[in-house]
Order: sequence, then C-alpha cells, then structure tokens
Amino acid sequence: MAEDSALRLKFWGVRGTTPIPASSHLGYGGNTTCLEVRSSEGIVMIDAGTGSVQLGACLQSEFRGSNLTLHLLMTHFHWDHIQGLPHFAPLYSPGNKIIFHSSRPPEQTREILEGQMSDPYYPISLNYPPAQKDFVEVGSNPFRFAGITAHPFPLHHPQGATGYRLESKGKVITHASDLEHGHEKLDKTLREFAQDADVLIYDAQYTPSEYVSCKGRGHSTWLEATRVARDSNVGRLILFHHDPKHDDECMREILGEARRHFENTDVATEGMEIAI
Repeated sequence: MAEDSALRLKFWGVRGTTPIPASSHLGYGGNTTCLEVRSSEGIVMIDAGTGSVQLGACLQSEFRGSNLTLHLLMTHFHWDHIQGLPHFAPLYSPGNKIIFHSSRPPEQTREILEGQMSDPYYPISLNYPPAQKDFVEVGSNPFRFAGITAHPFPLHHPQGATGYRLESKGKVITHASDLEHGHEKLDKTLREFAQDADVLIYDAQYTPSEYVSCKGRGHSTWLEATRVARDSNVGRLILFHHDPKHDDECMREILGEARRHFENTDVATEGMEIAI
C-alpha cells in the first residue's frame, strides 16, 4: 500500500458468526472479523475475531525489538468479534500497550474479555499476558488517536453495537458491522456517518431472500448496503461479515448482483488492502 496514503486498510478476517475453514470458502477467507487501519502516526485494529491471530503474528514480526502501541476498537462482544484475542501475540510482549475502546465502562469491558479466558474456558486469564492493557469507554463524542479522528455511532443489533467513522487528512472510512436495517432512527444515523465516505464497510451477511427468515438476528443484506452507499454518496462499498454458509461461488454471485445496484462495490476478502 502507498506509504503516503492518509489511511491504509487491510482485512484479516471477513466472516461473521463462526470461522469456516472449508476449501470452498477460502477464496474470500474463513476467519471471523478483524481489520487493520494505519495512518502515518499509528495502527488501529477493529475487532478481534479469529483473523486477529494472523495480524498479531505479523505485528510481532514487524515490531520485534521495539514496542507497539495499538488501539483496538470494539464494535461489540459477540464471540465472532473477540474469539481471536486470547491468541493475539502482541498481548504477550511486556513492552507493548493495547488500548481497548468500547461503548461499555472500562471495568465492564475488562470483565467481559476476562470471561472468555476464565476457568473452564481457557487455561490462562487475561491478567497473565504481560502487555499493558488499558480500557477506554467510547461515548457519543469523537475522539482522536494515532492521527485518526474516530466518530462512534450506535448500530441496530441485539445487545447493541458501535460503528466508527474514521477520518484522517480529509479521507474517510466508515465501518458499519454488525447491524440490521429497519430501525428508522438508526438507519438515518448510519447514513449521516457514512456521508461522503471514501470507503463504506457494511454488514451484508444475508441475501434479500435469506433475510425474510432471518429478520431479527441483527444483520443486513447486500441490497440494503447498496442503498446506503447510494444515499450517502459513498465512493466505494465493501460488503462484509459474510455468512459462513456462503461459499466462494455464492460470494461471486452476490458481488455481481450488488454491482448492478452500486457499481463500485467489492466483497471483503482476507488479505485485501485499500489505500486512500
């Protein structure tokens, strides 16, 4: 990716619900959600699904011999968004600092993440990894770190979730996953935070026909993604949070259908890099 870009984005995990390592799915990737965003001043990670394991290994190699400060933006705490964290290598280096941002109070975020590493689910606790761990509550106001201004906004999802509009040097990435359309107020909010974004990453777990029987589960469709992109004057739409049932052939069909409604659409793929 171009080193002089304002924001550089890489997808490390693109699936929702559960990882799917089947060969029929590996063209687009089988790991659950994890994204890396870099500015000229630092590194941001969004969610810690199983894709975070490989990201962590790469960061450890890159920063060997020096300390890493990493901002981790949590959308929410469903398992597909946190299940890679116990195996995230930078946690195990004492010079590193991981700053967890979420919509929950700091002590609650720590307690939630400790829960999946407690007896009998995991052999060591979150207290064991020696990296410094800080916990910060995200409110409704924008906050700045690593050369990026982050604007958090609420999403319609069971137990709640947070979207993020990331801005740096006039460039914008809006991350909106997990969410279900159909909530009038939050649909409007989403469009406001996606307005004129260079890149919109949108939860498109279901096809329109699948959504009929999946309504209420907290996810949206590729068709609604194209509507949001048009309404918000988005430069590029990235379909994200793929259903584990959708193999490579299905994903290619979805991409073709979506491009008929919004031409500049792509499907998130593990290893995909975007520089803006």
